[in-house]
Amino acid sequence: MSNTISSSALSARPLVNANVSLPSNAPAADLAPASSTSAGLTAAPGGGPSLERQVVAKLGLGGSFLIGLGNDAAGNDPGQADAYGLGSNVDLHYVYLSGLSWPEWNAPAGSYVTLQANAAKSRGVVPMFTLYQAAAQGENNLAAFDTTAFMTQYWRGVRLMFEQLGAFDSPAVVQIEPDLWGYTQARSELPSGTPMQVGSIVPECADLPSDVSGMARCVIRLSRQLAPKVVIGLSASAFGAYTNGASDPARIGSYLKAIGADEADITVLETLDRDAGCFEAASDPNCKRSGAFYWDESNVVHPNFHDHLAWAKTIRDVVGRPLLWWQMPLGVPAGSSGGSGHYRDNRVSYLFSHPEEFAAAGGIGAVFGTGAPNQTDALADGGQFKAALAKYRTSPTALP
Repeated sequence: MSNTISSSALSARPLVNANVSLPSNAPAADLAPASSTSAGLTAAPGGGPSLERQVVAKLGLGGSFLIGLGNDAAGNDPGQADAYGLGSNVDLHYVYLSGLSWPEWNAPAGSYVTLQANAAKSRGVVPMFTLYQAAAQGENNLAAFDTTAFMTQYWRGVRLMFEQLGAFDSPAVVQIEPDLWGYTQARSELPSGTPMQVGSIVPECADLPSDVSGMARCVIRLSRQLAPKVVIGLSASAFGAYTNGASDPARIGSYLKAIGADEADITVLETLDRDAGCFEAASDPNCKRSGAFYWDESNVVHPNFHDHLAWAKTIRDVVGRPLLWWQMPLGVPAGSSGGSGHYRDNRVSYLFSHPEEFAAAGGIGAVFGTGAPNQTDALADGGQFKAALAKYRTSPTALP
């Protein structure tokens, strides 16, 4: 097996959710089988460790709020990612497994996972993988999940990922399908309203229903059986449900729980998937959403960070799983929107100034990264992320 990523891999995988088409009114924030339970992660009575601390301990990362970076490849060498050249270690490094062809990015099939995992581990970093196969036949094409041809390939990718991580035999994080659960909830709040092929293809899941709940539970079950050291989570999409025109975290959390998210270890969520300034400028085709995206750091004018943290805390309470923020934009605060590659944003600034607020909402960490082409990255931010990380390392925030 070569120790470099194939050129076809770099060209085949999108720079991330570049093809995501959220609803036009998307907000600016953006009964379990015994064999698929959360691998012993349960709330400890009588003053035992919190679920947040249990998850971080499973990752071997102590008891502090975690910081990560990802989607930052700097060429074919997985060891040359931007995250590894900051001078201070990140805790997590994430990459995408995009489409149905990712297993062939390197030979033998699926070894891209091993290459990335080994590169992270050798630097004292826990690898994270975002499985993003659902959009292979079009974003929000839920009909594909009820076809044998698509799902045979889909489950092959899931199995290969977990087999590779099982052989890796060290802690890793897996995020399952950002956006998918928002689309399925928008289609029907009843899991049975979104049919998906599960047990007919995956023998380990023959007892699960052939719908979105069976699919989610089956992925979690395979992780427990094939890669027990993995911390796994589904994503909470703010556009999954609205009440009176606002994203409804109670409904979103209830839906996630109904499809099995409480059997996972964590719930993954976002503040915003691109720099605020990109949406404000409205000139980039990847940033055509309406809304107010540059949140008030004083938490007086709405929308603001406390609004989002209250939303996130509700997700934490309803699902019952700790939170991991993902793909948080890297832009720098400014008085105007900025331009391509240097759009403004204030989420790095706010989080590193108030990490205790994110921990209090139920978070175990935040992973930063670009959510589309032309966004500010960790090499184009004037050293903002590097300096913030170095300062944070001198006094990290303890988890409750």
